[in-house]
Amino acid sequence: MMKALFIVYNQAYGDEIVAVLESLGQRGFTRFDGVGGRGSVDGIPHLDNHAWPEYNDALIVQIEEEKLAPVLEKLRQMDAETPDLGIRAFSWNIESIL
Repeated sequence: MMKALFIVYNQAYGDEIVAVLESLGQRGFTRFDGVGGRGSVDGIPHLDNHAWPEYNDALIVQIEEEKLAPVLEKLRQMDAETPDLGIRAFSWNIESIL
């Protein structure tokens, strides 16, 4: 079964998130640059304005189910090393593919 994986991350990670995907054999993704938001628990706002100048980028990935857990584990490791930057990832089943 294919999964959709949505990853939101501080722009400071740059291409590191894509490198994680590539290291595990995941090629395709769509990137959204300059995404604003605020963490639901303790994250600071990333709104790309004068008060909150940081911002996020996001990726959506169509990924095979067996690749999902290894990708999430690598992202957890990155987030644990630099928790102030923030990475969040959400997955769900893909019902149909065009």
